[in-house]
Amino acid sequence: MKSYYDTLLGWFERYSEVHTLLSVALLLLAAWIANWLVKRILVRGIYRALQSTAAGQYPLLAGSRVITRLANIVPALILSAGVNLIPHLPDAAITVVSNVCGAFIILTIALAIAGALNLLNSIYLLRPNAHLRPIKGYVQVASILVYAIATILIVATLIDRSPLILLSGLGAMAAVLLLIFQDTLLSLVASVQISSNDIIRVGDWVEMPQLNADGDVIDIALHTVKVQNWDKTITVIPTKRFISDSFKNWRGMQESGGRRIKRCLHLDQNSVHFLSPQEQADLQRFELLKPYLEGKRAELQAFNASFADPLNARRMTNLGTFRVYVERYLRQHDGIHQDMTLLVRQLQPGADGLPLEIYCFTNTTAWVAYEGIQSDIFDHLLAILPTFGLRVFQNPSGIDFQSLRNEHLDASAANPP
Repeated sequence: MKSYYDTLLGWFERYSEVHTLLSVALLLLAAWIANWLVKRILVRGIYRALQSTAAGQYPLLAGSRVITRLANIVPALILSAGVNLIPHLPDAAITVVSNVCGAFIILTIALAIAGALNLLNSIYLLRPNAHLRPIKGYVQVASILVYAIATILIVATLIDRSPLILLSGLGAMAAVLLLIFQDTLLSLVASVQISSNDIIRVGDWVEMPQLNADGDVIDIALHTVKVQNWDKTITVIPTKRFISDSFKNWRGMQESGGRRIKRCLHLDQNSVHFLSPQEQADLQRFELLKPYLEGKRAELQAFNASFADPLNARRMTNLGTFRVYVERYLRQHDGIHQDMTLLVRQLQPGADGLPLEIYCFTNTTAWVAYEGIQSDIFDHLLAILPTFGLRVFQNPSGIDFQSLRNEHLDASAANPP
C-alpha cells in the first residue's frame, strides 16, 4: 500500500500539471458538495424549524432569501481555504482566488443584511398602524450605508489593501460625494420631516395640481412617493416635493366624518318678487314652512301697523322664503351632518344670475354616498323651485330661439298685415 502511495506521489511529481488540475477539480467538487449539503439539508431544516414556531405564522420569513444568501458563504470559505493546499499553483493565482472569495463573502453578507432590512420592513407593515409611521425610507438609507461600506471593503479586498487607505481618500472626495448624493440627502431630510411631522401617510388622499396628482398615497419610499390617481394612473413624486411644494391632504376631512357640500343654484333675478296672499296660503301647506310663515306674518303685521301707506310696509319675498325652506330641509335631512356648519346664503349677483349657495357637510366621507346625497338634494331643490315662483338662470340655447321664432310665426299668422 505504501509502495503504491509512493508510486502515485512520484507520478504526480513528474506530471505536476495533472496534479494541479486534479486538485482544483477536487476542491471545486468539495465546494459544490458543501453547497448542496448546506442548502438541501441545513437551510431546509432551518425553514422547517421556523414553521413549527411562532415565526412560522409569517409567510414573509419563508419567502425571504436571507438564510439562502448566507449559505453561499460556505463554498466561498472552502475555496478560500483550500486554494492554499493546491500544489504547484502560482502565488498570484492563490492571491487572486483568495481575494475574489473574500470579496464574494463580503457581497453575500451585504445582500443578506439588506434582505434582513427589507424583511424587517415587511414585518413592520403587518402592524395595524404601520401606515402612520412608515419606516421604508429609513430602511433604504440603512441599505445604502450597508452597500457603501461593502463597496469599500470589496475594493480593498480585491486590491489587497487596508480599507483605511480608501477611507482616507474619501475626505478629498466629500464634495463630489455630496454632489452625487444630493438627491438622496434631500430625500432623507424630507422623509424625516414627513415622518416626524406626520405630513402624509399611506392611504391619505392628496392633491397636488402642479404635478397632476390627485388620489391616494400607496407608497412612501426614500426618494419617491407614489400616488394612485382616481383614473387608476400612478404619479411618482419626489419625496422632497412634499416639503418644498404646497399640496392638499384630505385626511382631515376623512377623519372629521363629514364632507363639505358647497354648490350654488343660479336663480333668474327677474323671478324674485313679493309673495301675494294666495302664494302665502299655498306655501302654508309645507310643514317645514308653517311655523316660519306664521311667525313672520305676525312680525310683519306688528311692524306695518304704524304705516298707513302700504308702500312703506315690509313684505315677504319668494326668495327669502325659499332660502328658509332650503335651510330647514337640510336641517331634517338624514344625510347631512347637523353638528357642522350649515348655511344657505346669497352671493353677489352677476351676469349668470343670483347665486344661492348651499354650504353644509354630509355625515359620510365615502365618495359614492357623498355624491348621491348631494345629487338628491339638488334634484329636489331644482324640482321645487317653480312652487316658490322662482326660475333657474341659464343662457339661451338654440331651442329657446326656435321657440321665439315659432311664437313670432304664430302671431304673424293670427294677425296678417
